[in-house]
Amino acid sequence: MDRAGGTDPRPEAVARRLADAVEDLVELWTSAGRSVVPRLSAQQLKALKAVARRPAATLTDLAESVGTTLPAASRLCDRLEAAGLLQRIPHSHSRRALSLLLTPQGRRVLAEIGARRTLDLAAVLAAMTPLQRASLEDGLRAFRAARGATAADRRTDE
Repeated sequence: MDRAGGTDPRPEAVARRLADAVEDLVELWTSAGRSVVPRLSAQQLKALKAVARRPAATLTDLAESVGTTLPAASRLCDRLEAAGLLQRIPHSHSRRALSLLLTPQGRRVLAEIGARRTLDLAAVLAAMTPLQRASLEDGLRAFRAARGATAADRRTDE
């Protein structure tokens, strides 16, 4: 039996069966950014989170973190700065570079999105049995470990 309810244990078959659930989770996760004012795209939210994780990051740091070019990262910062979520200040070690910092409003928006994500995810988890929640948590923990191992393998191959 396969076709969404299947028993085929091969990674490709399991990946096909999980695709809809992954898309649902991504939608739940990204919708939080669209629920705040100002509305944030997934890329803008990723940029804010990158700056929050690395205060005083440079534009180059941000471009590397979000996987984009310097001109695209600069335009992203322009929009976030215009929305009052990010500020650029002179870098402490380089006169040519600028440091990126979240504004208080930027920190509030990130906190609001985090709270919204938690509530939305908790509502879905509440519809599951305790055993299903524990199984999901174990599976996602294993997924994260496996993904980290495969990412490390790719880095050593480069």
